[in-house]
Amino acid sequence: MSADGSSLLFRSLPRELTFAPEEKRALRSFGHALSTRIANGRPFTCVISDDSELRQLNSAFLGHDYATDVLSFPSDGGAGDLGDLIISAERAQAQALKFGHNRLDEIRILMLHGILHLTGMDHENDSSEMERAERKWRVDLKLPASLIARASSTRMHS
Repeated sequence: MSADGSSLLFRSLPRELTFAPEEKRALRSFGHALSTRIANGRPFTCVISDDSELRQLNSAFLGHDYATDVLSFPSDGGAGDLGDLIISAERAQAQALKFGHNRLDEIRILMLHGILHLTGMDHENDSSEMERAERKWRVDLKLPASLIARASSTRMHS
């Protein structure tokens, strides 16, 4: 647990998806930065898991029978913790390869996207407010293209 109370948990992953101690430290530090800079110091929990768990959760909570990259579960709205993020290390690895950056940057992008959801933003219903916020934070945090920007680009080129 970090100084702000946020937690980053790593599920048991196949050897090729495990994280070195310095990678775990970097992701915990990034989680602390997100909590401090975006969430007014409110803690959250981020779980790094696999496609199987994300598929099960996506099916159970959203009725989608496929693995997804990140799911956000906001808390009940109290003044304490923001909620939980679950990220697929497998999806992050595949997307990092596809978009030409490293896995840690992809997980950071997913964490940013998820925390914006935890703070109440919803890119499907907010007239691009979340897209603008994600773009601003992506630049501030020196991250590659965001999820929303990539989805917009894909739609424009399809």
